[in-house]
Amino acid sequence: MRPAPSAGEFVAPTAAPRLRGATEYRGVKVQPPRDPVPVPVAPFASAADENESIATAGSRSGPARHDELKLCGLAAVKARFTRDPGSIKRLFFDHATGQRVGLICKALAQQKKIYRQVEPAELEKISGSIHHGGIVAVVYAPPMRVVTAADVAEWAKRGEAVLVLDRIGNAHNLGAIARTAAFFGVPRIVIPDDPTAARPTDAAHRVAEGGFEHLEVWQTKSLATFAREMTAAGYEVIGAVARGGRPDAPRAKERKPFALLLGNEEHGLAPDVAATCTRLVTIPGSGKIESLNVSVAAAVLMWELLARRGQ
Repeated sequence: MRPAPSAGEFVAPTAAPRLRGATEYRGVKVQPPRDPVPVPVAPFASAADENESIATAGSRSGPARHDELKLCGLAAVKARFTRDPGSIKRLFFDHATGQRVGLICKALAQQKKIYRQVEPAELEKISGSIHHGGIVAVVYAPPMRVVTAADVAEWAKRGEAVLVLDRIGNAHNLGAIARTAAFFGVPRIVIPDDPTAARPTDAAHRVAEGGFEHLEVWQTKSLATFAREMTAAGYEVIGAVARGGRPDAPRAKERKPFALLLGNEEHGLAPDVAATCTRLVTIPGSGKIESLNVSVAAAVLMWELLARRGQ
């Protein structure tokens, strides 16, 4: 027997839905097609929403539209709901996770949006991943903002740290860096407008575990130009390199705000970008391994620059 639903949970009906056109007309009963596949949806869903839900539920790949993201895992979904509840368009969850999202379902019901309990196999189809964490929220993706010199000046005035990623190509690394940045309170990440640079995609959000909800992601046409603007605004521009940099971070008494630049997983910082840095640092190691994974290096350096300096 199916367990009784908890308060606020919507449980999909088990009976087949009434098909459009399956009614009696002038004494003739129109028969539905054989073996209809039931596609239950939440109450208050419009016909357009229902059709959109069906299309989404069968998708195994990325977002159904360019302006959508699929957030997986309870931490990421709750973080988005806390920050911007109106951005959640549709919600799918398994039975166990459904016991913990009653408040979210209630809010979606009030907005006449789709929410539905499904089997784990269906969640895998919706998310395009086996790592869905029992819940998937389809949300509006925020537009990427382009940074200007005026923005840099304002950040410097507030003394805020900036994380700059030079063509980080792996979405999982981007997500891990975003999670660490949010943990340490770095308010923003800047990435280049480059086709090789990872974007905050579904995969990046999944690894970030809600980290993207606590920071801004900006874009710039030229990282070298951007780094020079940061120096002019009063930033200490610190570039991480595998070898040849100083083994120490700026001292605590150096109160300039800092920008930490991390390079591509294989090639590191581009030469023109490295040349704009006011300081290059290298994390000292045993020498048995050339370098750390870029997301691990980011965590070490953020700890050194932020936590140890008391910022």
